[in-house]
This record gives sequence, structure tokens and C-alpha cells, in this order.
Amino acid sequence: FEEGNPDRPYIAGVKHDSAHTDHVTIQNYKRNVLRTPANNKIRLDDERGKEHIKVSTEYGGKSQLNLGHLVDAGKQQRGEGFELRTDLWGAVRAKKGIFISADAQDKAQGKVREMAPAMAILDGAQSQMKSLSTDAQTANADPADLSSQIALLQQSVKDLTQAAILLSAPKGVAIASGEHLQLAASKNLIANAGNHADIGVVKNMFIGVGQALSVFVRKAGIKLFANKGAISVQAQNDLMELLAQKSIEITSTEDEIKITAKKKITLNGGGSYIRLDACGIEAGTPGEYNVKAGYYGRKPKAKLTPELMAFPVIKSEDFNQSFILLDENTGQPLINWPYELELESGLKMSGITDENGNTELISSDKEEVVNISVFEPDEFLDDEIN
Repeated sequence: FEEGNPDRPYIAGVKHDSAHTDHVTIQNYKRNVLRTPANNKIRLDDERGKEHIKVSTEYGGKSQLNLGHLVDAGKQQRGEGFELRTDLWGAVRAKKGIFISADAQDKAQGKVREMAPAMAILDGAQSQMKSLSTDAQTANADPADLSSQIALLQQSVKDLTQAAILLSAPKGVAIASGEHLQLAASKNLIANAGNHADIGVVKNMFIGVGQALSVFVRKAGIKLFANKGAISVQAQNDLMELLAQKSIEITSTEDEIKITAKKKITLNGGGSYIRLDACGIEAGTPGEYNVKAGYYGRKPKAKLTPELMAFPVIKSEDFNQSFILLDENTGQPLINWPYELELESGLKMSGITDENGNTELISSDKEEVVNISVFEPDEFLDDEIN
């Protein structure tokens, strides 16, 4: 009895008999289970070759962490490794960065952020892009923005110097969605392939570019085919150039070829030329001029007025501006602070400042006043949660 109190007996042990069997049996003596009345559970199984750990709660259905030799309720194997699952929502969050890898690190040896295989692939892709970009620039095409790619790898991804996510697998990565899939970057979107890149779209494909589109091919040329429907290429507010080192062929297999110009057409071959404009037709040659015809006739003057389409006018967003938000007391940049920008026209843009206190770039086709609202991070987070 505790302190000699008969109302507080102390049971030091118990003997089991046929009426009071031992809870530890030959079937479960290798297991240790901690279970609560609500069936929250921690289970550790030490059976050789079948070691596993299970942490489970019944809240909201079932949430579990399973490690090692994974079994079902009947102790039949259903997998191995680890499984983290829930019938509710799941979130993985790390302030300084996340590294997800399928690269081998046997027996848990090596550093946690050992990412040499992943960085080797990224560095190789960067070198390939640099080579292509140099050749493109030599061919007078626009080069790639290599500085942004280098900055991403060296200043953010490598060793997770900044808050970034690195995903790596030696034999492939697949992403699937039953409906939509979106890739978004506030700055650059970079894609490299050491071999082929294939994009297949069953219906429509839209590519919108705010400034310039540069396409460069090093060796095998470009092919553009439309099995049905027309191909339309327009330079709506500037010139169009077609240039080839060898011949240029224009063929219509079943109809006519029309070449129309509002002011003038000049055909020049080897110095001989024909010029057509509103004032007349002029032909010249440094050599012979031969005309062959089954019939040659003279008729009154005539004119065929060309039908030229009018191009649409698109307002250019010539006014672009981002802002640096500073602490009014210290003068230091407000990093990772929520804000909202609003133009006089009513356009609104919200976001969070970057590592230098910069907002996103906001654009307009005219000069406008911008109203900036800055929120406390805690206040913004509370609003999100509520």
C-alpha cells in the first residue's frame, strides 16, 4: 500500500492463468503498440525482415505514417519503404527550401542536401543552352537569357541557398492531371532537353509573346504543315523578310499565285528588273530582251485596284513600373511583405515582395497614378486563414 493507505494498493505484478491470459502472445510478442481509446496508435514491429513503424489517427477518416515493411490489417504485405497518407488535406512546408530526390543514398549515408547528381544534370542543360544561344546570336537570332538561368542555379537551387524546391530523379519524372495543369513563373520559365522535346495538343494551342519571339535551328531546318485550313503569316506593323542562301520556291498546285503591293513591286534577277507602280511598268536589262507570244495586242489602259486588309491596332503597354517597398523607420526593404497595387483605370494586382523588396511589374498603355497598399504579414496571414 502507498504510504500504508489501504485505499491505495500497489500492484507489483500479476500471474496469468486460463481465465486471465497474457496479452503478449506468440503472435504479437515482437510488437509494441501504444493505443488510445480513440484509436490513435503508434506501432513498432521488430520481426526480422518485416520491421515496420506505424503512426496513425482516425480523425477525419484516417491519417497515417507507415515506415518499412508495410502491411494491411491482416498483416499481409502491401508495400515497402514509406507512406504518408491522409483522407483530408496534406501540406509540406519548409521555410528555407525543399529537396525531393530519387537519387540513391544507401543506408542513409551522406549529407541531407547531397544534390550532386541533380546539379550535374542542371549544369549540363545550362551548357547545352549556352552553346545553342551562342550559335543563335551568330546567326542574328535573339539569344537566350542565360544570366537568369545561372542566377537560379547558383544563387537559389544549389545547396538551397534561398527558398527553392529542387526535384530530381535519375530515370524520369512524370506529372499527370485529370483536368488542368498550370506552370507559372513571375519571371523566367526555362526548359532544357538533351534530346527531343515533344508537345502534343488535341485541340487549340495559343502562344502569346509580349515582346519578341526568336526561333533558331542549328542543323535540320524547320517544317510547318497544315493538313487542313489556311496558313496565315502577317507582319501587321512592320516589314517581312524572306532570305535564303539558295533558291526560294513558291508553288500553287491547283490555283493562282497573287503578289500585291499598295505602292510598288520590283522584280530583280541578275541585274535585269521589272518595276510596277501607279505610274507605269518599267523593265530593264543589261542583255537581250526577248518576248515570245502567240498573239500580241494593244488595248486601252486599265487598272486593277488591290484589296488590302486593314490591320488591327493593339494598344502597346509602354508604361511599365515596379516598386521597392521600404520600412519608413529603418529605410530597409520590406522583404516578403504583402501588398496591393491599384491603377486609376481600376486594374488591381496583389502579391508579396521579393528578396529585395520589389513588387511585380505593373503595365499600362498610358501614364497613370498607382495607389500602393501595404499589409502587415501577420494580418495578411490571419485573413488567409479566416
